[in-house]
Amino acid sequence: MARDSDLTFTGHLEDLRRCLLKSLGAVALAFVVSFYFSNRIFAFMVAPLNRALQPGESLIGTGVAEAFFVEMKVGLAAGIFFASPFIFYQIWRFIAPGLHESEKKLAIPFVLCASLFFIGGAYFCYRVVLPFAFTYFVDQYRTLGVSPEIRIGDYFTFFFRMVLAFGMVFEMPVFTFFFVRLGILNYRMMWRGFRYAIVVIFVVAAILTPTPDVINQSLMAVPMTLLYLLSIGVAYVWRRRD
Repeated sequence: MARDSDLTFTGHLEDLRRCLLKSLGAVALAFVVSFYFSNRIFAFMVAPLNRALQPGESLIGTGVAEAFFVEMKVGLAAGIFFASPFIFYQIWRFIAPGLHESEKKLAIPFVLCASLFFIGGAYFCYRVVLPFAFTYFVDQYRTLGVSPEIRIGDYFTFFFRMVLAFGMVFEMPVFTFFFVRLGILNYRMMWRGFRYAIVVIFVVAAILTPTPDVINQSLMAVPMTLLYLLSIGVAYVWRRRD
């Protein structure tokens, strides 16, 4: 019995290794393509900040190789986003053996939903949250009488963390599906904990949003609340009936 269990565990590790290698291969391929267009991608990334800056204010570079390494990071970050549907598919392939036969047929809907929520969260951050944040931060420089000159490396790090955080937060309904199928969550538990979830949501929003004002926190807290309600619906539809 122990031997069978060991073999099963080894098999799972082998499946995980294959999924990781395939995901890394997809990211590497997307990186090569993205690196070729890194200048255009970076221009797209800095657009929210440029709209907040005045003439004469711009990003700066302070290291000899900083521009090159930022281009590498831009290519890698873009590669992760472009390869995300394939990565989600590999996640599904790894988890699928533990699901029912009827649930194993949901690979395409899962990949589509996971990709849409992830990219939608990132785009929401880019289009709505970051313009407010950059306007606030740049205005803080001006109140001190200082001309903002932001390093491109610092900007990339801030941008990528924010966009990735929003993309992951928007995956809440997808995570809920798996937690419900594993028996960890159910819709009754989630509904009873709604008032506590609101508190947690606003705390998370206060941590993840870059500015301390209520408006920016609400830009994340309100979508998270709607996603939580959607997650309750997911938990109800996919509740375990066995």
